[in-house]
Amino acid sequence: MNNIFEIKKFYIIIFIFSLISLLIALYIEFYLGYSPCKLCIYQRIPYLIAIFITFLGISYFKNLIWLYLLLITFFSSFLLSGYHFGIEQEIFSEFSGCTGNSIKIIDKNELLELLNSEVNSCKNVDFQIFGLSLATINFLLSFIIFILILKVIKNEKNK
Repeated sequence: MNNIFEIKKFYIIIFIFSLISLLIALYIEFYLGYSPCKLCIYQRIPYLIAIFITFLGISYFKNLIWLYLLLITFFSSFLLSGYHFGIEQEIFSEFSGCTGNSIKIIDKNELLELLNSEVNSCKNVDFQIFGLSLATINFLLSFIIFILILKVIKNEKNK
């Protein structure tokens, strides 16, 4: 178990996990045909950032700044997915970007284009795995990765 906490191996594991997470999201969207909401799209950003950080971490593994950046990245993923989970559970109300209600349009062509486009609500759960929404799964995994990164940082500081 301690082997995964070796810093280079850990960066590789986070890289693979982030890449697989993004590929699964794209598979669900483009192959299975589920349309993501705005928050679902936003939740992909920390994984893209994590891929970039892990490249730097593998190359410059003696510098702990990359671990701290990963820590911040997955904490932000945890917060974002927690907010999305809260919207799904109706703990929080949807922000205006999810509903499209607060768009101020003057031009009739823009209004027609908006009416013809489908705005997927952030509170609707269209796809589930084992009864859990993808936001819920992301919330749990981001928290676990956050804790693992803390463990790696502690391990590296005790060397």
